[in-house]
Amino acid sequence: MPIRCKVGEVWWADLGMAAKSRPVLVLACPRTDDARNLAVVAPLTSQIRGRPGEVALGPVRWLPKPSAVNVQGLASFDPGKLIHRLGLCAPEQMEAVKQALRELLDL
Repeated sequence: MPIRCKVGEVWWADLGMAAKSRPVLVLACPRTDDARNLAVVAPLTSQIRGRPGEVALGPVRWLPKPSAVNVQGLASFDPGKLIHRLGLCAPEQMEAVKQALRELLDL
């Protein structure tokens, strides 16, 4: 059964041997008409530096530490590597992530 992810969800993901497993924010999920079956994600980090490219999530009950979304670490990969769903970002958190992406990509 294929993984059914939704934009705004945070999942624990297997990013490969070098990158290890970590939480990621789903930014795009594959659709049946996509050329590739890839999810687009941004990794979360608990080492918050308060710099551009980070969107602080603050403490949320489904993460062990306050964390931030690292929008500079965008990746696309097989959604089958999403291990289990941790939680869902609030609409205001997703809007902050979208704004950070617009700034990063000069959109």
